[in-house]
Amino acid sequence: MTIDKSWTQIRKRSNLVVFWQGLQSFLQMAKPHVNDRGFIRCPCNRCINNAQHQLEVLETHIHRFGFMSDYNEWIYHGENVNAASSSNVPQPNSGVHDRDEMFEVLEDIISNDAEVDQLGSQSSNVQYDDLFTALNSELYPGVSSFSSLNFLVKLMHLKVMNKWTNKSFDELLKLLKLAFPKIDLVESHYEAKRLMTKMGLGYQSIHVCKNDCALFWNENSMSETCPVCSKSRWKMQEGRRTGKNVPHKVLRYFPLAPRLKRLFATSKTAKLMRWHQAGKSTDDNVMRHPVDGRAWKDFDRKHPEFADDVRNVRLGLAADGFNPFNNMSISYSMWPVVLTTYNLPPWLCMKPEYLMLSLLIPGPQSPGKDMDVFLRPLIEELKELWENGIDTRDAGNDRKVFKMRAALLWTVNDFPARSSLSGWSGQGYKACPTCNEDTPSMRVIGKTAYFGHRRFLPSTHRWRSNLDFDGRTERKRPPRRFSSVDIMDQLRRVKTSIPGKHPNYGGVKRKRGDDELNWRKKSIFYELPYWAEIELKHNLDVMHIEKNICDSLLGTLMGDPHKSKDTDNARRDLQHLGIRSELHLYEDGNKLMKPAAEYTFSEANRRKFCRFVRSVKFPDGFAGNLSKNVAHNDSRIVGLKSHDCHVIMQRLLPVGCRSLVNKTISSTIIELCTFFNQLCARTVNVTDMVKAQDQLVIILCKLERIFPPAFFDIMIHLVLHLPEEAILGGPVYMRWMYPFERYLKRLKDYVRNAAKPEGSISEGYVVDEALTFCSRYFDDIETRFNRPDRNDDGIHRTSRLFVFESQCKPMGKQSQVYVEKNVRDRAEFYILNNSPEIETYLKVHAPEVTHELLSLASKSNIFVSSYPACIVNGVRFVTHARDVRLKTQNSGVSVPGTENEIFYGQLQQILEFSYLNDFSVVLFKCKWFRCDSRRMVTENNITSINITSESYKDDQFILASQAQQVFYVEDPSRGPNWRIVQHVNHRSIWDITEDGMSDIDLLQDNSSSNFTLFVDLGNLPQINLQRNDGDVIPIVQPFTTVSQHVNETASFLNDDDEDEDDVSEEDDETVEESADEETDEGNDDVDTEEDDDDRSYHTSDSD
Repeated sequence: MTIDKSWTQIRKRSNLVVFWQGLQSFLQMAKPHVNDRGFIRCPCNRCINNAQHQLEVLETHIHRFGFMSDYNEWIYHGENVNAASSSNVPQPNSGVHDRDEMFEVLEDIISNDAEVDQLGSQSSNVQYDDLFTALNSELYPGVSSFSSLNFLVKLMHLKVMNKWTNKSFDELLKLLKLAFPKIDLVESHYEAKRLMTKMGLGYQSIHVCKNDCALFWNENSMSETCPVCSKSRWKMQEGRRTGKNVPHKVLRYFPLAPRLKRLFATSKTAKLMRWHQAGKSTDDNVMRHPVDGRAWKDFDRKHPEFADDVRNVRLGLAADGFNPFNNMSISYSMWPVVLTTYNLPPWLCMKPEYLMLSLLIPGPQSPGKDMDVFLRPLIEELKELWENGIDTRDAGNDRKVFKMRAALLWTVNDFPARSSLSGWSGQGYKACPTCNEDTPSMRVIGKTAYFGHRRFLPSTHRWRSNLDFDGRTERKRPPRRFSSVDIMDQLRRVKTSIPGKHPNYGGVKRKRGDDELNWRKKSIFYELPYWAEIELKHNLDVMHIEKNICDSLLGTLMGDPHKSKDTDNARRDLQHLGIRSELHLYEDGNKLMKPAAEYTFSEANRRKFCRFVRSVKFPDGFAGNLSKNVAHNDSRIVGLKSHDCHVIMQRLLPVGCRSLVNKTISSTIIELCTFFNQLCARTVNVTDMVKAQDQLVIILCKLERIFPPAFFDIMIHLVLHLPEEAILGGPVYMRWMYPFERYLKRLKDYVRNAAKPEGSISEGYVVDEALTFCSRYFDDIETRFNRPDRNDDGIHRTSRLFVFESQCKPMGKQSQVYVEKNVRDRAEFYILNNSPEIETYLKVHAPEVTHELLSLASKSNIFVSSYPACIVNGVRFVTHARDVRLKTQNSGVSVPGTENEIFYGQLQQILEFSYLNDFSVVLFKCKWFRCDSRRMVTENNITSINITSESYKDDQFILASQAQQVFYVEDPSRGPNWRIVQHVNHRSIWDITEDGMSDIDLLQDNSSSNFTLFVDLGNLPQINLQRNDGDVIPIVQPFTTVSQHVNETASFLNDDDEDEDDVSEEDDETVEESADEETDEGNDDVDTEEDDDDRSYHTSDSD
């Protein structure tokens, strides 16, 4: 039978029907000859039988690229199968390595990009011509291990990984050309980047009105002037357009759908996109991922058709401003909008490789209230992905096509950015978005204080009638809970505002009406069909809340003139309220004096606290070196970044303040810090959050009794709503700004041309995106996906005996030491006693004799290897003798006992005992502290231990794999011989396996249940807040008597509260823009936080 092959020579566009019919006949003939995976060689002009694909990919390739002209006998596809060795049949290109990873890369890219449409919908696409040319070219004549494309991609990847400059890359290419004249390689970095861009997903440049009124997009794409303010689209010089049309602003939009499709294009990530289904907790009381939160479950219940397919994508959105220049004196605010995919496991979804840049909003001014103008393209695509979805090939399911849909779960922003996105202003008496119009607030001198949390107490609580808080009895009910129906009813009363900043249009100041409350606009997110019903729309950012509270607490305790809330005006507020007379300002002759408060450190205690912070040494990679933040004269702590505040709040402040302030005050601060420990745990217990919700009310009331009303800015109040958000959204480490702030640092590194920072970032991102995708396929070079951890302990030999698996990666100089017989006997006894496999011998007396059992029975070598440091299970341990000379502390160890007790000690020696057949066991010789009730005391979740009393001198050994790391800090309240025990939870070690089905911890617990939040009511109302050391502070200012000043401010304080609600939208915008400071450079000497946002939402209270 003659096979009609004439169709292979037809140009597709000249006779499409004949070509298509011939192609279908060819596919039917080839179908019986696919392999067991459904793959067969592809005879298109690009693959030329080198690569194998499924039949639907063959159809796409041949239709797009044409049929190879010299493939005359279809031996791989059913014709004359026995003639597979025929010499006249072109064989796969032998000049290029058969297993070139780039074949698989391009296969996945092309099959992902291929449309699944009807006949004739595809057109010829030459996008990949240069890529296939480079793929089919040998790097050098006779070199079959690399194609030209493979070598170039790996070389570009090394450039990105090691941060080579463009010039150094150009010089390297010149050197390679000079050393290997026949090498097939590009001439410059520019050409290499242009080639890499063809594997990327690109972006759209959308022109923007100079006043942010509108986008020149869709119906306005051809307009020459703004449809709102009528300003020209183009830059003008002396009233005339420049020679080339240059737009005022350009928004870069990175389409979402192709980036989501690429997650399913490779089996390396397609399987991970289903993790949320298999990995969710089986215990309704335990939350390890947003899938365990109430908001996710409620969304699934309301939209079952979306939840039925686990491959449908759940997204989170973050937006923040940053300065792209190293010179922070330049005022410039660029706003990236970043998306994360919550389908992925918790250890991946916040990694920068899985974050997607969606929008790059140009500077130099922040978008402010006009954020919705810039979000328009993204919202339109999200609506399309929700309503219609998009056909996607799933590499994790035999490349079958499914309809992928996507939904936006929530946003993650700091509080000023939250106002821009949500439409609810964060200023004024009603600043709290949860309490809404019932926000507890009051007017104090120069600001609004969010004071009055007794209204959250039960109606019969005795504190409601106590006058020591603010001089009044609290009779208000707790704030109402506003449902989605209530919110939509409020939004219907909000007047539509004109976008933009033109002084005659969107820039006109407009005062909000009483019925508009704090709403400035109806957010564009409400155009999403499901948005109104989402329980948790905009997350409160724990990172910035914790930092602001730490700054307020630490600044007030330390008496910092720039950050203290205990200002002169704060004392005058107390006088006006008629409370805490012991803290009132008073006259002493011609001086106005301020009594020292009990909630501030004396000068001696301030220095003691600074010395305590200076003395702290953290484990490797745990935190920055805080001693650098302590002033040289031990008087101040300055320059704290967000992560520094995180560590101080949860680790140091509870310890350091215990002996320096009144016990009632210190216990209240410790209770607040304990709550943040609970909240920030990787595994959150719902019951803990429910209890914390009630206990936080007591804590805030206690703080109100201690600190003046001016202390309570909006950040203090927002803490009250964090437990409820944790119940809705799950663990906060997937809903805070830390990963997004670090991601801004990566974007900042893309800037090569300071004159065009947005363009530099966009081009750099697209290239890096393509290289990141390619690097998933590389095993022979180091990539972001196979790069070993800094404390990676390598791969150890497997063993049938447990003790021989106690291995480590030694560090430092090896030394051979002689161990006395009695010590070696104890060590060998410990090894035998920890070998459960020997029980078989003890019971049967005739076990199977293996090399391992023989080695263990033959005793160890008389000489033992000793090391000063090692890495075990991803954790670095250092002997105490070496630790004292370092800036870090890695010698603290702990081990659980048989009766749930915990033993603490210090690592003295790291010893490797060698056995026959190259087997060895690594033991830690430790100094164990006595842990009886006299020498170990636990109070308020703080464990203090006496380090002078040693125990278990005859039982000092443990297996290296049994050790858990702790570190010790001084205990100022108990003396120099006492240390506070701090457990370590390593970021790179998770308590969840990749299949998500195990609840066994890999190192140690990090659960909210590890911290018991117990609130003691005590005798709080009777506390005397004047420090008993008699210290007073003279006020240096023009003299005004106390009575005169109180009379002058009384009328101001008694003004109608509605004046504050009458703030205009422009006033709100000014405050939020001033709060939106740019990110600072991170601390390069630690692996904690590369780029922090040091902004503080509240303004300084200093005079």
